Amino acid sequence: MANSSYKLLLYFKFFFEEKYRFHFFSKKEDGVHIHVVSPDGEAEFWVEPTISLANYSGLSKKGLNFLQKTVEKHKNEIIRKWKNHFKSGNN
Repeated sequence: MANSSYKLLLYFKFFFEEKYRFHFFSKKEDGVHIHVVSPDGEAEFWVEPTISLANYSGLSKKGLNFLQKTVEKHKNEIIRKWKNHFKSGNN
């Protein structure tokens, strides 16, 4: 039997932009944020109160700039989807 301390986190695929997958994890956390994964690495951005890079690995500065602009472009939609996702009990 699997270790009972192991927690399975499911993710909610939100959208793709070029080679990047934007998603939420099913575990509810304080503050609206979004995770991004690509073949090159990953990042996490806070969306509220302001858009800011929370952490990253393996991505270039150019890639991070592209991601920040993409999050800015989709900010309202990300916030709406986040609130709907966690309000509906999907976490």
